[in-house]
Amino acid sequence: MKTTHVRASEIEERWFLYDASEHTLGRMAARIAVQLMGKDRPQYTPSERTGAHVIVVNAERARVTGRKDQSKLYKSYSGYPGGQKEVPIERMRERRPQDIVTLAVRRMLPKTRLGHDMLRRLKVYAGGEHPHSAQEPVKVEAI
Repeated sequence: MKTTHVRASEIEERWFLYDASEHTLGRMAARIAVQLMGKDRPQYTPSERTGAHVIVVNAERARVTGRKDQSKLYKSYSGYPGGQKEVPIERMRERRPQDIVTLAVRRMLPKTRLGHDMLRRLKVYAGGEHPHSAQEPVKVEAI
């Protein structure tokens, strides 16, 4: 039995388009993370960047279920005493709606250099327009 090693240069580029207003945030982020890692392909190689490019539009209207609209908090800590911040999802939608989707996906990717490169292939836009129409992304429908 012979094992082959697939290089990133041998994989064709794939582009996917998600409309965040049609998908639930966590389920969408999980599918995006799998596509960015390349785990949805038989040529998956853990040490190579074999994943796709993903575009997310309408991030300001990302759907969350249950009472998360009132209770979800984004926490950060500066490392200094009194440096912990908690930002509710409503304020995050007003100020930085792209970060809602980006943080959800980033936390599902590997915490390595390769994971950082995978995150660079994620493009998130608050509105419904994106400048990547030349790449002809495939629209992903909600399940």
